[in-house]
Amino acid sequence: MTTDSPENQDLPEVVDPDAIKPAARARTRVKICGITRVEDAQLAVQNNVWALGMIMWPASPRYVAPQAAADIADSARKSAEIAGVFVDQPLDEVVALTAEIGLTLVQLHGNEGKHFCQAIVERTGARVIKAFRVQGRDVLGEMGKFYGVDFHLLDTYKAGIPGGTGETFDWRFLLDTPRRGDVPLILSGGLTPENVAGAIEMVGPYAVDVSSGVESEPGIKDPEKLAAFFAAVEGAESPRHAVPDAPLTGAEEEVLTLAYTRRIAAEQELAARKPSGQDRK
Repeated sequence: MTTDSPENQDLPEVVDPDAIKPAARARTRVKICGITRVEDAQLAVQNNVWALGMIMWPASPRYVAPQAAADIADSARKSAEIAGVFVDQPLDEVVALTAEIGLTLVQLHGNEGKHFCQAIVERTGARVIKAFRVQGRDVLGEMGKFYGVDFHLLDTYKAGIPGGTGETFDWRFLLDTPRRGDVPLILSGGLTPENVAGAIEMVGPYAVDVSSGVESEPGIKDPEKLAAFFAAVEGAESPRHAVPDAPLTGAEEEVLTLAYTRRIAAEQELAARKPSGQDRK
């Protein structure tokens, strides 16, 4: 005989993965970075890309001048998020380029602080991706300080190179040391058509980010590698597939399914624990 306590009442039922239709499964999104040409942007769009990234840092071999970036953005903005990647550039410069190009995502790959991130949101309306370079599990503590951004991105650390190293890091540390908060995670760093499925199956990121892994040369995307990468992502079984996507709010699709169910469960459990009449105070 069992007695339902307040803690056990009205909590979400456990979802049976076998009962979820494929179309309802949480989808791992793809961000293609280092886009320098309209034709490559269109190739990515044809493969159902989530976001296109352009490097706005002049020292990068994949740097795109503002007018060229605007042309790329105009060719794809109805089909994908448009991201600009910056590295320790002045706030006014980032704001101006975001407006000029029409960026919907601002990716900060340097030592930008929390106030800088918030200023980007307030002055542009774009969402912020804060990138972190992985040297060890200590990166998780740093990520926890940036709970107010829209996305966290993990990339491989290499001295003197702020990103785009083409090298992987050891994903296993993410399994036994949970991140703080529920900011959606974008996994980057040395991903290729050959290893991206394994990365998704181990980490279960919201999205994966690739640049050199689908190129024939820096800044030039290879159509066959692009297609193979998308196919590998589509076929990967992410831990997020155990729960269907959360209900959407308007046009937003940025609610992590697992975070959503955890939040609802916590709210309902808290409500069940409250003494009668507390809500009326």
